[in-house]
Amino acid sequence: MGILHAMFSNDLYSFEQAFPGVRDCTSAAMKAAIGEWFGLYFGAEVDKEDPCQQLPYTVVSKLCRTAFAEYELAVTGGKESFFTGAVLPWLDEARKRAVQLALIGGEAWLKPVPLNAEKRFAFLPMRRDCVVVIARAPGGEVTDLVSAETTKEGGKVYTLLERRRASARGAVIDSKLFCSADGASLGSQMPLATLAKYASLLPTNTLPGVEGIGLARLAVPMENCVDGSSDPVSVYAAAVGLIHNVNKNEWQLGREFEKGASRIIASADMMTKDKNGKARLDDELFAGIDDDPEAVGITIFSPALREQSFLARKAEYLRNLETVMGIKRGLLGEVEAAQRTATEVTSSQGDYSLTLADVQGMWESCARQALRLCDQLGRAYKLCGAEPFDPQKDVSISWGNGILYDKDKDWAETMALVSAGMLRPEIALAWRYDLPWKTPKDLEKVRALYMPELEQMAGDE
Repeated sequence: MGILHAMFSNDLYSFEQAFPGVRDCTSAAMKAAIGEWFGLYFGAEVDKEDPCQQLPYTVVSKLCRTAFAEYELAVTGGKESFFTGAVLPWLDEARKRAVQLALIGGEAWLKPVPLNAEKRFAFLPMRRDCVVVIARAPGGEVTDLVSAETTKEGGKVYTLLERRRASARGAVIDSKLFCSADGASLGSQMPLATLAKYASLLPTNTLPGVEGIGLARLAVPMENCVDGSSDPVSVYAAAVGLIHNVNKNEWQLGREFEKGASRIIASADMMTKDKNGKARLDDELFAGIDDDPEAVGITIFSPALREQSFLARKAEYLRNLETVMGIKRGLLGEVEAAQRTATEVTSSQGDYSLTLADVQGMWESCARQALRLCDQLGRAYKLCGAEPFDPQKDVSISWGNGILYDKDKDWAETMALVSAGMLRPEIALAWRYDLPWKTPKDLEKVRALYMPELEQMAGDE
């Protein structure tokens, strides 16, 4: 941009200009790491590396699929009908993408958006590299951030900047719309009503009764290995160096096959040009040597490939990746090559189970927070009644069997206690379906849900 243009232009180039006085609290080391995590996942080009194996994608997708293989979420109390019809289907629709974005960037958010016309909620996942964190609470929870949303319309680029702040009154949202010709800058500020989809937004809106910044947070529960701050890190943050090594090894292996192709070696006198510039032998195919006076004319060069050496090195890198990320042996490489000892395999399965439990716990915390926000927003927008809702008591989340936990075996042992008269069947059913059971009212609800015949018999008596 020219000096004169800069002097007379109203264009803005950063969120700090749009919201004076705010500063990004993320360290330079964390910003670089976040960019690298997303670059590795999306296969950004790196000199002398071949990312064809897409290891970050493989790890994230397998963790996500396995963690949710037997996942079930249900609202069992409070505003059951409201959540079943207006929230749960769309929360489940956004779940996979939100969890994967969190595993990649270490942190992600779900933005519940009330759709009054449809009387339901939409959920928009927000990734870490698309927000600027202004402030965090001591525990790492974000209390102030700026996010951006871009729209192309009529040959122009519109950017909506949204700042969300936590306050004692509720979540405060500041919205500003900017327009530029090419997207190289934010451009000039425009009225929010310039785009129809933002016409209903207010420049500043306070959502009374809505906790925090009005977003449900997903944070990978791993200690920060980048700068030691409270910023969450990618599930493969500690393995970044190994991933680069694997990609470099893959590039070198490809070069080995290229260099190992048969070539014709010619003596140097066969590769000179004449004064008339007549065609000479292609130096990509021919190599000139003068070391051996006997080596004149043409000979064939076909070296032995070092394929096994590169493959062995890659196998070791993959084993190290599995160890660092806490995933079971053979998930990234060959199972047969990884099964060194039964103890090692059992240990890796245990680590994998704990890693999956971390992923499940991350989503469970986010899901309960999202449902609580939907209750608060539902009351604010009059989409639901004011009856109480407790996401800890009124929500049931089941994960099925794990590697270290066999739910079917545990259920058989529980039923043996019921048969022996050592445990009430209502309590056993409450354990099975993750329901409260400590009060007579809780047990009465379990009987009504799962023991109707017994309830009828009790009523007849």
